[in-house]
Amino acid sequence: MDDGGSVAGHRLTGRARSGEIGIWSEAVSPAGTPSGVLRFDPALVAAPAARERLVAAVTADRHLAGSTGLLPVADLVTARGDIWLITDGAPVPALADLLTEVYRRGVPSPGSGAVAAILADTARTLLDLHAAGLAHGAPHPGTIVIAGDGTALLAERGLLQALRGAPASPERDVAAWAELARGLAASWADDGSAGLFERAAAVATAHGLAAARDVLLAVGDPITQSHTTREPLVRTLHLWSSAAPEPAPAADEIGDAVTLLGIPGTAAADDVVMRFGPGVPADTTAAQIWRSGTTTQFAGDVDRSAGPARRGGRRGGRRGGRRGRRGAWAGSVLLAILLAVVILWLRFQPAADVLAEKVDVRGPKKAIACDGTATLVGTVTTNGGAGSIRYVWLRSDGVRMPEREQNVLSGDTSVELPLRWEVTGSGRFKGVATLRVLSPTASGKPLQDKASFSYRC
Repeated sequence: MDDGGSVAGHRLTGRARSGEIGIWSEAVSPAGTPSGVLRFDPALVAAPAARERLVAAVTADRHLAGSTGLLPVADLVTARGDIWLITDGAPVPALADLLTEVYRRGVPSPGSGAVAAILADTARTLLDLHAAGLAHGAPHPGTIVIAGDGTALLAERGLLQALRGAPASPERDVAAWAELARGLAASWADDGSAGLFERAAAVATAHGLAAARDVLLAVGDPITQSHTTREPLVRTLHLWSSAAPEPAPAADEIGDAVTLLGIPGTAAADDVVMRFGPGVPADTTAAQIWRSGTTTQFAGDVDRSAGPARRGGRRGGRRGGRRGRRGAWAGSVLLAILLAVVILWLRFQPAADVLAEKVDVRGPKKAIACDGTATLVGTVTTNGGAGSIRYVWLRSDGVRMPEREQNVLSGDTSVELPLRWEVTGSGRFKGVATLRVLSPTASGKPLQDKASFSYRC
């Protein structure tokens, strides 16, 4: 909701951006200070277990209130059937917004000083998180917020992994930071200092973030001494802000907001009640038989039913008939149970892990017209196993896309990974996009393919 509504007293101003887990909106707090509101994608928070993990992740962030490297979390609330994260600080612009601004509007690059500042800030924050026994899980240009003084803050810590049920790890944070360093070096290090950031990325991969940060801040390095100011980054920030929409007028509250934090074991609203399962059904006779294995009673009944029938008495015959029917019923129950067990066993056998075997990328055949969007589709062929594929799109314009993961169900032998590339302005442009599947692959090495498109305006 970016139409000027209000969530828990935080008035949305009208500027918003989409992310992997929902829509961020710039807001103004009840005290009149900048704040942010994230409306989670309803599909990601639909499962009770996902909501439980989300509450746990946000609660952990609240305990890190003293860490200045994170965009501070104020609350997690539910309102009108949606779940919202509220932050003490504006969630815009993200680094991805500034990268796009420089590319689209021809704004001068903030240069290597900005690159060094952003990398140093994010490395310090990740080190603090790792020291606290936590990890971010998805540090990339879309989750790095640039504050008004040029400081880089990390947002969405652990949220994507909590919703997907995939724990974040320091190792993945380090790999993502190294990728960030290489991407910024290619995009903004236009003064010959790209080698410094490439070296920092290599050191991070080999020796960790602390050693990589030392590379950036090495005393006596003639390049790093020019990185002591954030003024170019702040100027880029001001240029981005100049295109801000008019503030939205005051509007009604988007439903009554109820906090989800601070209530042990459950949420505080009916639409997001945290449950540990649907409950255990009452035992049936069949369930008791299967659990205890007491099938001898029913077998005995079948055997005894033949005795009175041989004696020929009417009462014995009726009794034998009842026992015969009861024995037939017991046999049917046992057969149904055995069949159900076999079906469940077959269904819940561990599926093979997914492995990517081939990548094929196709682009549009016709040239893209003015201010158009090129849609490229990468098709990944798999072994039919279940799991998640980690991949990244690489663009020839220097804009690095974040690493992503795609869940694959057992039995699916192919998955499509689309990329939408918007191009604006007049002139001619040839774009090349490369899809690189990082893991897991059948060969153990990354797989990739690329395709191109033409833009004419």
